[in-house]
Amino acid sequence: MIKLAYCNVEDLDLSRAYSLLPAIRRKKVDNFRFAKDKKLSCGAFLLLKKMLDGQGIHNPQFKLSKYGKAYISNHENIYFNLSHSGKLVLCAISDMEVGVDVEYNDSGIDLNIAKNYFYNSEYENIKKSKKPADEFFNYWVLKESYMKYTGLGFNLELNSFEIIIGDEITLKNDKNNIKFNLFDIDDYKMAIAGHYNVEKVTKINVNELY
Repeated sequence: MIKLAYCNVEDLDLSRAYSLLPAIRRKKVDNFRFAKDKKLSCGAFLLLKKMLDGQGIHNPQFKLSKYGKAYISNHENIYFNLSHSGKLVLCAISDMEVGVDVEYNDSGIDLNIAKNYFYNSEYENIKKSKKPADEFFNYWVLKESYMKYTGLGFNLELNSFEIIIGDEITLKNDKNNIKFNLFDIDDYKMAIAGHYNVEKVTKINVNELY
Protein backbone atom coordinates (compact mmCIF):
# COMPACT_ATOMS: atom_id res chain seq x y z
CA MET A 1 0.00 0.00 0.00
CA ILE A 2 1.21 3.45 -0.83
CA LYS A 3 -0.54 6.79 -1.20
CA LEU A 4 0.92 10.13 -2.25
CA ALA A 5 -0.87 13.48 -2.04
CA TYR A 6 -0.14 17.19 -2.10
CA CYS A 7 -1.92 20.39 -1.19
CA ASN A 8 -1.42 24.08 -1.97
CA VAL A 9 -1.64 25.78 1.44
CA GLU A 10 -1.26 29.39 0.26
CA ASP A 11 -4.89 30.10 1.25
CA LEU A 12 -4.87 28.02 4.44
CA ASP A 13 -6.84 29.64 7.27
CA LEU A 14 -3.99 29.66 9.77
CA SER A 15 -6.01 30.26 12.92
CA ARG A 16 -8.48 27.54 11.99
CA ALA A 17 -5.73 25.10 11.08
CA TYR A 18 -3.74 25.87 14.23
CA SER A 19 -6.76 25.05 16.39
CA LEU A 20 -6.81 21.52 14.95
CA LEU A 21 -3.20 20.72 15.86
CA PRO A 22 -2.04 18.73 18.88
CA ALA A 23 0.05 20.62 21.41
CA ILE A 24 3.35 19.14 20.23
CA ARG A 25 2.76 20.32 16.65
CA ARG A 26 1.66 23.76 17.84
CA LYS A 27 5.04 24.16 19.52
CA LYS A 28 6.76 23.44 16.23
CA VAL A 29 4.54 25.91 14.36
CA ASP A 30 5.20 28.55 17.03
CA ASN A 31 8.91 28.37 16.25
CA PHE A 32 8.32 29.84 12.81
CA ARG A 33 8.32 33.59 12.45
CA PHE A 34 6.52 34.03 9.13
CA ALA A 35 2.92 33.08 8.31
CA LYS A 36 4.06 31.32 5.13
CA ASP A 37 6.18 28.88 7.12
CA LYS A 38 3.49 28.40 9.75
CA LYS A 39 1.03 27.49 7.00
CA LEU A 40 3.42 24.92 5.57
CA SER A 41 3.94 23.30 8.97
CA CYS A 42 0.23 23.27 9.78
CA GLY A 43 -0.74 22.10 6.32
CA ALA A 44 1.76 19.25 6.24
CA PHE A 45 0.47 17.86 9.54
CA LEU A 46 -3.20 18.21 8.56
CA LEU A 47 -2.55 16.50 5.22
CA LEU A 48 -0.90 13.62 7.08
CA LYS A 49 -3.84 13.47 9.50
CA LYS A 50 -6.31 13.31 6.62
CA MET A 51 -4.41 10.49 4.95
CA LEU A 52 -4.08 8.52 8.19
CA ASP A 53 -7.79 9.00 8.90
CA GLY A 54 -8.42 7.39 5.52
CA GLN A 55 -6.57 4.30 6.78
CA GLY A 56 -8.56 4.20 10.03
CA ILE A 57 -5.69 5.61 12.11
CA HIS A 58 -7.08 8.33 14.36
CA ASN A 59 -4.76 8.35 17.36
CA PRO A 60 -1.17 8.25 16.06
CA GLN A 61 1.62 8.65 18.58
CA PHE A 62 4.74 10.16 17.06
CA LYS A 63 8.37 9.58 18.01
CA LEU A 64 11.70 10.47 16.42
CA SER A 65 14.36 8.05 15.27
CA LYS A 66 18.06 8.47 16.06
CA TYR A 67 18.53 10.84 13.13
CA GLY A 68 15.27 12.73 13.58
CA LYS A 69 12.88 10.97 11.22
CA ALA A 70 9.38 10.92 12.67
CA TYR A 71 7.52 7.63 12.92
CA ILE A 72 4.27 6.32 14.39
CA SER A 73 4.97 4.24 17.49
CA ASN A 74 1.52 2.81 18.24
CA HIS A 75 0.67 1.28 14.86
CA GLU A 76 2.66 -1.41 13.09
CA ASN A 77 3.42 -1.35 9.38
CA ILE A 78 2.49 2.26 8.75
CA TYR A 79 5.15 4.65 7.54
CA PHE A 80 4.96 8.24 6.39
CA ASN A 81 7.07 11.11 5.17
CA LEU A 82 6.43 14.82 4.68
CA SER A 83 7.99 17.57 2.61
CA HIS A 84 7.13 21.15 1.75
CA SER A 85 8.38 23.92 -0.51
CA GLY A 86 6.99 27.25 -1.64
CA LYS A 87 3.21 26.86 -1.46
CA LEU A 88 3.00 23.06 -1.49
CA VAL A 89 3.02 20.33 1.12
CA LEU A 90 3.57 16.70 0.14
CA CYS A 91 2.78 13.55 2.10
CA ALA A 92 3.22 9.82 1.53
CA ILE A 93 1.94 6.96 3.65
CA SER A 94 2.82 3.32 3.08
CA ASP A 95 3.04 -0.08 4.74
CA MET A 96 6.78 -0.03 3.99
CA GLU A 97 9.50 2.57 4.44
CA VAL A 98 9.12 5.69 2.30
CA GLY A 99 10.72 9.07 1.61
CA VAL A 100 9.49 12.10 -0.35
CA ASP A 101 10.70 15.50 -1.45
CA VAL A 102 9.17 18.50 -3.19
CA GLU A 103 11.09 21.51 -4.45
CA TYR A 104 10.21 24.65 -6.35
CA ASN A 105 11.79 24.33 -9.80
CA ASP A 106 13.93 27.48 -9.72
CA SER A 107 15.50 28.14 -13.14
CA GLY A 108 18.11 30.37 -11.50
CA ILE A 109 19.59 27.66 -9.30
CA ASP A 110 23.37 27.69 -8.93
CA LEU A 111 24.53 24.52 -10.67
CA ASN A 112 27.79 24.62 -8.72
CA ILE A 113 25.79 22.97 -5.96
CA ALA A 114 25.71 19.85 -8.11
CA LYS A 115 29.37 20.22 -9.02
CA ASN A 116 30.40 20.42 -5.39
CA TYR A 117 27.98 18.00 -3.74
CA PHE A 118 26.47 15.56 -6.26
CA TYR A 119 27.92 12.34 -7.60
CA ASN A 120 30.20 13.27 -10.52
CA SER A 121 28.19 11.40 -13.17
CA GLU A 122 25.02 13.18 -12.02
CA TYR A 123 26.69 16.55 -12.45
CA GLU A 124 27.92 15.58 -15.93
CA ASN A 125 24.38 14.57 -16.93
CA ILE A 126 23.04 17.88 -15.65
CA LYS A 127 25.61 19.81 -17.69
CA LYS A 128 24.75 17.86 -20.87
CA SER A 129 21.01 18.32 -20.43
CA LYS A 130 19.05 20.69 -22.68
CA LYS A 131 17.52 22.11 -19.49
CA PRO A 132 20.26 21.91 -16.85
CA ALA A 133 18.27 23.59 -14.05
CA ASP A 134 15.32 21.28 -14.64
CA GLU A 135 17.60 18.24 -14.60
CA PHE A 136 19.29 19.52 -11.44
CA PHE A 137 15.97 19.43 -9.60
CA ASN A 138 15.17 15.97 -10.98
CA TYR A 139 18.30 14.73 -9.26
CA TRP A 140 17.80 16.87 -6.17
CA VAL A 141 14.33 15.60 -5.28
CA LEU A 142 15.24 12.01 -6.12
CA LYS A 143 18.36 12.14 -3.98
CA GLU A 144 16.63 13.79 -1.05
CA SER A 145 13.70 11.35 -1.22
CA TYR A 146 16.23 8.52 -0.89
CA MET A 147 18.06 10.24 1.97
CA LYS A 148 14.73 10.60 3.79
CA TYR A 149 13.81 6.99 2.96
CA THR A 150 16.94 5.81 4.76
CA GLY A 151 16.12 7.91 7.83
CA LEU A 152 19.59 9.46 7.68
CA GLY A 153 18.62 12.69 5.97
CA PHE A 154 21.64 14.91 5.40
CA ASN A 155 23.74 12.63 7.58
CA LEU A 156 24.01 10.72 4.30
CA GLU A 157 26.26 12.71 2.00
CA LEU A 158 24.84 13.67 -1.38
CA ASN A 159 27.88 12.38 -3.25
CA SER A 160 27.94 9.01 -1.47
CA PHE A 161 25.36 7.42 -3.77
CA GLU A 162 24.37 7.65 -7.43
CA ILE A 163 20.89 8.04 -8.91
CA ILE A 164 20.54 6.77 -12.48
CA ILE A 165 17.78 8.40 -14.54
CA GLY A 166 16.80 6.34 -17.58
CA ASP A 167 13.69 4.52 -18.73
CA GLU A 168 13.51 3.64 -15.06
CA ILE A 169 15.02 5.52 -12.15
CA THR A 170 17.36 3.41 -10.07
CA LEU A 171 19.94 3.61 -7.32
CA LYS A 172 23.33 2.27 -8.35
CA ASN A 173 24.25 -0.90 -6.43
CA ASP A 174 20.80 -0.98 -4.85
CA LYS A 175 20.31 -4.01 -2.61
CA ASN A 176 16.80 -3.15 -1.39
CA ASN A 177 14.87 -2.94 -4.68
CA ILE A 178 13.89 0.68 -4.07
CA LYS A 179 11.46 2.18 -6.55
CA PHE A 180 11.63 5.85 -7.48
CA ASN A 181 8.95 7.99 -9.08
CA LEU A 182 9.32 11.57 -10.29
CA PHE A 183 6.57 14.11 -10.96
CA ASP A 184 6.26 17.61 -12.41
CA ILE A 185 3.38 19.52 -10.81
CA ASP A 186 3.01 23.14 -11.93
CA ASP A 187 6.39 24.74 -11.12
CA TYR A 188 7.45 22.02 -8.68
CA LYS A 189 9.34 18.75 -8.76
CA MET A 190 8.24 15.85 -6.57
CA ALA A 191 9.88 12.50 -5.93
CA ILE A 192 9.12 9.45 -3.87
CA ALA A 193 11.39 6.57 -2.86
CA GLY A 194 9.79 3.40 -1.56
CA HIS A 195 8.82 -0.13 -2.48
CA TYR A 196 5.93 0.52 -4.86
CA ASN A 197 5.54 2.24 -8.18
CA VAL A 198 3.40 5.36 -7.84
CA GLU A 199 1.50 6.43 -10.93
CA LYS A 200 -0.06 9.65 -9.70
CA VAL A 201 -0.08 12.29 -7.00
CA THR A 202 -3.50 13.10 -5.57
CA LYS A 203 -4.33 16.80 -5.27
CA ILE A 204 -6.10 17.72 -2.03
CA ASN A 205 -8.00 21.00 -1.80
CA VAL A 206 -6.99 23.12 1.18
CA ASN A 207 -10.59 23.18 2.45
CA GLU A 208 -10.47 19.39 2.82
CA LEU A 209 -7.86 19.73 5.57
CA TYR A 210 -10.25 21.21 8.15
